[in-house]
Amino acid sequence: MRRIRYEHSGGPDTLFLEEVAVPTPGPGELLVRTEAIGVTLPVVRKVREAAEPIPLGGELGGEVVRVGEGVTGHAVGDRVTGLCFGHGYADFALLQTAMASPIPAGATARDAVALVRSGVVALGALAAARPEKGESVLVTAAASGVGHLALQLARSRGASRIVAAVGDPAKSDFVRGLGADEVVTYEEASWGEPVDIVLDAVGGKLLKPAVQALAPGGRLVAYSSGGGTVEAYDLLVGGKSVIGFQTAMVARNQPERYAGWVAELWRLFGEGTLRPAVHGEFALEDAALAHEAIEGRRNLGKVVLVP
Repeated sequence: MRRIRYEHSGGPDTLFLEEVAVPTPGPGELLVRTEAIGVTLPVVRKVREAAEPIPLGGELGGEVVRVGEGVTGHAVGDRVTGLCFGHGYADFALLQTAMASPIPAGATARDAVALVRSGVVALGALAAARPEKGESVLVTAAASGVGHLALQLARSRGASRIVAAVGDPAKSDFVRGLGADEVVTYEEASWGEPVDIVLDAVGGKLLKPAVQALAPGGRLVAYSSGGGTVEAYDLLVGGKSVIGFQTAMVARNQPERYAGWVAELWRLFGEGTLRPAVHGEFALEDAALAHEAIEGRRNLGKVVLVP
């Protein structure tokens, strides 16, 4: 089978296609023939930052072709989606059953990788903020795979005012079309009137202005792999708080809650309330171009590899 390998040898990072054997599923694993693979910012960052080669994981969707020992609830022929922590940029990939969920009839693998993982992150981050109807929400990286869903979910949860923070003003029409009432760029000195909730997917130097954007008693949910530091005094003034959110922890420790979020996403998708956007589909061998689209912050919605 074909697989994309990452190699760092002192020069430019390289993603290249190689031929390897089809993996064998272990206990609790599914072997999936991939139909679509979602490219995530954390993986792109790891490729740039890792000292040694790493497996390229991410969301995937496709057909189960083999099941490992002890697997229940899944069978050969099922179409599933989930987050792969191993080699996911491949014709076949291994998926842990704890991270796998069915793709409903009538939905494509492309729909699934654009909706489920990114949607769970967006929905989980929003839930972590404990929003109340009528509160205002600001979303950073609002045009990203997660951010564009967070805008829509905030509206469905009753947000009265939604602010989209983006790096490029050219993305304004896209995020307004998904429900943003206002659009701000990261370089602006002020992000407008304070908000009750900030969902931050960027981190780093944006943490300070994100905290400043909070109204008294406001909550910032951090779900970025970008790091950053928050000064305690900035939280003390105004009684603000920062909450960390990680999808994998919920999937492993609260599987019923995770499954409930996935079910809600598919329900909203079926109703037409939630519209996942795909920025572009790249061939497997063009994985480097897909990474460049995310690194250059050019994507509007999800970036997908199609084997």
